[in-house]
Order: sequence, then C-alpha cells, then structure tokens
Amino acid sequence: MSTQNTKLSVIIPVTDRLDPVKQLFSKYKDAIASTGVDYEFIYVVDGNQKNALQQLEELAKDEAITVISLAKSFGETTALNAAFSTASGEIYLTLPAYEQIEPAEIPKILEQLRDSDMVLARRSPRHDSILNRAQSATFNALLRLSTDLHISDAGCGVRAFKKEILDEVKLYGDLHRFFPVMAHRQGFKVTEVDTAQADADKKLRVYSPGIYLRRLLDILTIFFLVKFTKKPLRFFGMVGSSVFVIGLLANLYIILERIIWGVPLADRPALILSSLLIVLGIQIIAIGLIGEIIIFTHAKDIKEYKIKNIISYDKHQ
Repeated sequence: MSTQNTKLSVIIPVTDRLDPVKQLFSKYKDAIASTGVDYEFIYVVDGNQKNALQQLEELAKDEAITVISLAKSFGETTALNAAFSTASGEIYLTLPAYEQIEPAEIPKILEQLRDSDMVLARRSPRHDSILNRAQSATFNALLRLSTDLHISDAGCGVRAFKKEILDEVKLYGDLHRFFPVMAHRQGFKVTEVDTAQADADKKLRVYSPGIYLRRLLDILTIFFLVKFTKKPLRFFGMVGSSVFVIGLLANLYIILERIIWGVPLADRPALILSSLLIVLGIQIIAIGLIGEIIIFTHAKDIKEYKIKNIISYDKHQ
C-alpha cells in the first residue's frame, strides 16, 4: 500500500505525560510532511487538563488541528476510540504526547506499511536506565509467552496501521497496549521496525506497585482473550479438572487411611479441604460449560477470521 496520495490521520492521546506541545508538534509535522502524504492531526485530551488545553489552543492559532476534550479521565483506550471515530484517513498513526522515538524515524515506519497491516516502532538500541530496560524486557517476555506474536517493545506508543483493522478489532478497557496482539489474532500482518530512541525517553521512570499489578492482570486478560475466547471450556476445563483430581486423590487417600489403618475421619481438616476442592473443580468446569453455551448461542455474530483475497477462475473463458 502506497502512502502517497493517501490521507494519514495522526492521533495523539494526551493522558498523564506531556512534552511542550508546540515543539513536539513541529518535529512530528516536519517528519510527516517530508513523506508527501496528505495528513491531519487529532489531539485527544483525556480529562480536565488545563495546561494541555491551553497549549493546544495556542497551537490551533497557527496550525490546522482537531482537539477532542473528554469530559473526564477515561483512559488512553477510550481516548483513542474517540479519535478513531473522528479520523478520516485511510491509514492511522498513533504518537505519544511525549518523545519516545526520534521523530525523524517516522517516515521509515510509514514506508514499512507498504508490506504490512500494522507497523510498530521498536526502540533499538535502548539507552534508558537498567531498571526501565529490565521492566520492559520482563513485560515483553511475559507477553510473548502468553501470545503467539513475538514483539519486543509493546510499550512503545508509535504505531501505524490501516483503517480496515478497526473494522475487525475493537479496543476496550485498558487494552490499547495489546492492540497489535489483537490485530495479529484476526489475521493481520504485524511487524516491528527498529527506530532510534529519543533522548527525552532515556530518563529513569519509576511506577507504583499498583501499576505492575495491573500490567500482570492485563497480560492475563489478553492471554485468555487470545487463547480461550472461542473455547472457554478448554481453559476452565483444564483448571477445574486439575482441582477436581487433586481433591479426589486426597479424598481417596483419607478413605484408605480409614479402611486400612483405622485412622478416624473425625477432626480431619484435610477431609473438608479435599471435599471442597472436588466441589470447586465441578463449579469451575460448569463455568466453562456455560461459556460454551454462550459462545454457541452467539456464534453466528462472531467473525474470527480475515480473508486475504479471493481468486475466481472461470474455466469457460
């Protein structure tokens, strides 16, 4: 797909981090203008951020930009969805409101979109702190173990993709970080491109323990969505069967103790625990069965594939 004569929608969500707007916009604009593509800039301000809005109002005096201001803070995923509903381009480019890569690398990303459906910027080589590199490596390793998409920098917000992806992939919650995984799951070609890391992105960043816990829960969520959304019984069945077997074996051992060695069953917490495990295992399996029934009921509304092309040969011609 050629980006020449193709309109590009540049989407910049403004959430917690923000570099000076005018300077960063100028860098982004120069890089994109050098490609010769027709473009539009859309800023989405998540919540009541007076400083960001003031800077964007100043920028709008000299530049043609669209600014969407959300009534309250809904999160980056919602901000992106708001921009997607407004954008008019055939290809989209999401950029952070702060420098993660050198803006001069943007044309390289757009060029790679000729052979892919989505292109991700990969900051390489990384020059930030050891702590941040370790955090990123751990997160990406867990993501690779949980999905079949091998990417190395899921935390980078610079992504170019074709509009058709949005017809197949719906973002919700806090899953914008896993947008490439969900696109890959639907059959779209996702690739990474090495880009130079921005100097401003090399500073030490420390997050609260709650952030790490939420990231782990997000990975668990995407693991379930990718692996078991269409097959819930496989997930709940494996877990439930394991719990059931453990409880059953423990129960059988306690019964054998009573029969062979005469150990009394009274005052045996292990008997109660093993019995609870059996009941819990059955309940978990039942949840999987209910999930299967729901999937079966709505199967006609679920599209789990993407057709690459259709070739029809007429043997009479």
